[in-house]
Formats: sequence, C-alpha cells, structure tokens
Amino acid sequence: MMVWIVSFFVLAGAFFGLVAALGVFRMPDLFIRMHAATKAGAFGAALMLLAFAIHFGGLRSWIFSLVIIVFFYLTTPVAAQAIARAAYRRGVAFWEKMGVDRLKESGEIPERSHSKED
Repeated sequence: MMVWIVSFFVLAGAFFGLVAALGVFRMPDLFIRMHAATKAGAFGAALMLLAFAIHFGGLRSWIFSLVIIVFFYLTTPVAAQAIARAAYRRGVAFWEKMGVDRLKESGEIPERSHSKED
C-alpha cells in the first residue's frame, strides 16, 4: 500500500512539474510565465518531498521535507515578486490582451523606464 501512496505523490509532483514547464513554454509574457512556474513548480516540489518523507518514513526525513516545503512557500512568492517588479521597472512588455496596468494606475511605481522597443 505504501508503494502506491508514494507512487501517487511522485506522479502528481511530476505532473505539476510538467504543468509548470508547459506554462513557461506556452504562456504569452514573462509575468504569466512566472505565475505558472512558481505556483505549479512549488506545488510539484512539495508533492515530491511528501513522497520522499512517506517513503523514508523517519522523523528526520519528515522534518527535512517540511522545512524545505516551508522554505519553498516562503521564498517562491518573494522571489517572483522581486523578479516581476524588476521586469516591470525595466519595461518588459505585458501581453497585449492584458488590458489593465494596475501598478501604473496605483502610482506605486512611477513610470516604466523603457518602452517595448528597447
């Protein structure tokens, strides 16, 4: 029974890793690609780490897995936010169908420093 549970978590983690990779390939702009990579990638890694903890079963493997999962979920959004903010300030173009620039509307970030042609 344990083999089936571990296999399920490994396959589910691999599936979400594949979804993250496909999102990076298929999504139209940097900001949406980052969303796919961070959400699905972190969830896939968490499922793989759960499989690791279940397979080895010791307290040490559970603690390592949980610490790494918490680290992923604390650092991934912060890193994505920092990368997105830097890209926005550098003038990385939005997808043309995005339609709304909430950061520009809020005035939090003054103006995009570079145009699309830079």
